[in-house]
Amino acid sequence: MDLFEKLKKKAGPLGQYADDAYGYYMFPKLEGEISPEMTFRGQKMLNWSLNNYLGLANHPEVREVDTKATQDYGLAYPMGARMMSGNSVYHEQLDRELAAFEGKEDAVLLNYGYQGMVSTIDALVDRHDVIVYDAESHACIVDGVRLHMGKRFVFEHNDLESLEKQLQRATRLTQESGGAILVITEGVFGMTGAQGRLKEIVALKERYNFRLFVDDAHGFGTMGKTGAGTGEEQDCQDGIDIYFGTFAKSMALIGGFIAADKEVVKFLRYNLRSQIYAKSVPMPIVLGALKRLDLIRKHPEYREKLWTVVKALQSGLKAEGFDLGRTNSPVSPVIMHGTVAESTSVVHDLRENYHIFCSVVVYPVIPKGMILLRLIPTAVHTVEQAQRTIEAFKEIREKLKNGAYNADKVINMAEQN
Repeated sequence: MDLFEKLKKKAGPLGQYADDAYGYYMFPKLEGEISPEMTFRGQKMLNWSLNNYLGLANHPEVREVDTKATQDYGLAYPMGARMMSGNSVYHEQLDRELAAFEGKEDAVLLNYGYQGMVSTIDALVDRHDVIVYDAESHACIVDGVRLHMGKRFVFEHNDLESLEKQLQRATRLTQESGGAILVITEGVFGMTGAQGRLKEIVALKERYNFRLFVDDAHGFGTMGKTGAGTGEEQDCQDGIDIYFGTFAKSMALIGGFIAADKEVVKFLRYNLRSQIYAKSVPMPIVLGALKRLDLIRKHPEYREKLWTVVKALQSGLKAEGFDLGRTNSPVSPVIMHGTVAESTSVVHDLRENYHIFCSVVVYPVIPKGMILLRLIPTAVHTVEQAQRTIEAFKEIREKLKNGAYNADKVINMAEQN
């Protein structure tokens, strides 16, 4: 069979909607300055789908540094992989400052968070080791685990009893193989907003011999007294052996880092294939990250403003009877019940008639019969915008309940692009 013919018959769980969804439900084009109000298909939208937790994307000092760094260095410098020819004093400075911010001995930059996570998992374990990971782990963790040549056990989401059972299995295996155990979870789960039970997992080290790797993409910059993340929030940062943070959320940038003990970071520097065989982080990104980190440290009011909006939005929705699951972070999922076709009608109504833009998540990401509207508050949103959204959601819920969105198929918006 021809490979391309095979692909035509295997669109995938999301690709099956490509002809109807492209440009509207999937791959939408938001235009204008990054802010809570952006333009979508010619209409101004209240946008709840921003990776800009602290409002740094258009901060004047950030824009100044980004612009000057690009003028001074361009996007090509430094050339080559960091190990060979792509290092600089600023890369090393950012390593040190990130490590200090996270209370770790050292850190190593990642040119992309996703591939960095995959590569870190691959580097840390060999075929004798066992990985134990949360069932709702991000795709970058799942893909990293797929590369593992040894055993891997999954525990039920945030379920300590399930984790212990898998740790017992892993312990028996490693006692025979001479391998080690790596537990992987998240600080904040990006779809549900629930914090990982980090402090309780750290406590299990008293009974089991394992190392803990935490993906804190949504916690870095937003959680904890200083913004150092979910480990700081739960007062267990010292128990996190390997900490991952991304620049893509709170910093409104791209890239990421791993922070850990000095010997672990030294090992990763010489064994992370995604960094050894890929171009170093461009200088404007490095200098931009240094500026953003400086602002996070010096301006706690950005985080305070974020949480003011988070609390207004989440408490207001809960007061109106909306199901937000178990979120205890800025991620704000609004859970409703309906079909995939109904979900497109809901989103269409929100955008066309209420001028509210947010992400929709349906099966296979979540169980069939559920619709998850994910709202991401930021420090540049307002309490008034939160209230406007709550009122719109009340009307949308009533329409959904009364069957106003019943449909046999998704609303085709791709043909209207």
